[in-house]
Amino acid sequence: MSAKKDNTAMVGVGVAACAVCCAGPILGVLAAIGLGTAAAFAVFGLIGIVVGAAIAAFVVVRRRRRASLCAPVITEPTPVHLSVRTPQ
Repeated sequence: MSAKKDNTAMVGVGVAACAVCCAGPILGVLAAIGLGTAAAFAVFGLIGIVVGAAIAAFVVVRRRRRASLCAPVITEPTPVHLSVRTPQ
């Protein structure tokens, strides 16, 4: 074998060893990025649901309060005294 082929074989073995050794951590980082994205997506959706529920509850409570304030007040009837004047 020539020196050129030996050097090429040595570089090829080094590249293969690096790929095998570093593949785990690289895939781990990519998986962590993917899980972080999925978690952020879920948290963003949850915040949207909470804000929507809070707004809906606010509207319902506000309408009920207005309805109770605008409702007619029922009181017991009391006699009213009227006086009639006679013409002079």
